[in-house]
Amino acid sequence: MVKTNLGNQIKSKHRVANHGEVFTNEREVNGMLDLVKNETERLDSRFLEPACGTGNFLVAVLDRKLIILKQKYQKSQPEYEKYGVIVISSLYGIDLLEDNVEECRERLLKIFEKKYVSIFKSRCNDKYIKVLKFILSENIVCGDALTMKNSKGEPLVFSEWSMPYNDARIKRKEYSFKDIFSPTLLWSFTTDSDTGETIVLPNVYKDHPIVNYMELAEHE
Repeated sequence: MVKTNLGNQIKSKHRVANHGEVFTNEREVNGMLDLVKNETERLDSRFLEPACGTGNFLVAVLDRKLIILKQKYQKSQPEYEKYGVIVISSLYGIDLLEDNVEECRERLLKIFEKKYVSIFKSRCNDKYIKVLKFILSENIVCGDALTMKNSKGEPLVFSEWSMPYNDARIKRKEYSFKDIFSPTLLWSFTTDSDTGETIVLPNVYKDHPIVNYMELAEHE
């Protein structure tokens, strides 16, 4: 396989021909993210890149969120770690190629870990990094966003991660990707406690018990 270089936008002509793989460069990525700048700076705002490649969009979102995370919580390691979980769990990606998926997960984890170590140095917790690695393994997946199936031909499933205010516990609910984007299927209804508005939710594929987020390291 002969590799080429076009502004770091392609890995090889072979991959372009077979998969239409062309990565978006940094200037275009940041231009598009600037259109939703406020959301990129919210630690809990969720982003899904349905053709994530090696993670150019998700890396840019993470970089922006990490600036805010440091500004708000660098003086408290427990708070930084908790909201760091929220940041990592807000990033989702799908790609057809397994090597892209692995590289995307690795890039995101290394970027977070580098910032984490630069702030807390010898106090860094290796178990905490395993928690983040596990979340990324669930959020960045190999599959086809058009067929909504994974590389094994099974339905794509994503996890929603939520943490109660002032609590180190995390709640995980899994939803089928197809259910999320198919309003003709049976959905559940609830009412927003603040606004009184009716909220439509896809049916839960799997509901996990609430646990301390550090327990997620046991799955890694």
